[in-house]
Amino acid sequence: MLPPLPTPAPAPRRLAFPLPLARLRRSLAALSLLLALLLPLGLSGCSSVGQPPQRLLLDALALQIHLTQDQVADALGLESGGLPEVSRVRVEQQQALRIGEARGLRLTGRFDWRLSGDPIRVDSPFTLYLQRGERGESWRLAQPTASAEAIGTAQDWFTYPLPLPGERRPG
Repeated sequence: MLPPLPTPAPAPRRLAFPLPLARLRRSLAALSLLLALLLPLGLSGCSSVGQPPQRLLLDALALQIHLTQDQVADALGLESGGLPEVSRVRVEQQQALRIGEARGLRLTGRFDWRLSGDPIRVDSPFTLYLQRGERGESWRLAQPTASAEAIGTAQDWFTYPLPLPGERRPG
């Protein structure tokens, strides 16, 4: 008796929707490209509305550190150091608020800095209060006074002028 003949294997089945799947892939690729291009614009637009220039933030942080150094040096009877070197400011949050009778901003984030003459660079968090000038051309560093917090009254502020664009603070 003869061996049975093998039955031919069925042909591989093709999917019934290859054209719509290819079209769906192209649509998803186009949508991904569109989102990749528009998302950074949307994010940068939200975070930098009314934000002071980078140079001003560097100057404000350097002044804030210098003022703190002076307070500590006075309390300890020591000589204060020079202005610190501040770099790489990264603003994470920005909030509009009133500082006295003027518009202001509360900025939080991180920055790199080092004391003058010190080789060690430090990455630190910050909170800055900046008061906008009357005509919107200048800024002042603002620091809340501790007395208002202690007695629960309206907030008072110490303010310090910051250099105008193009000016450099004396070192």
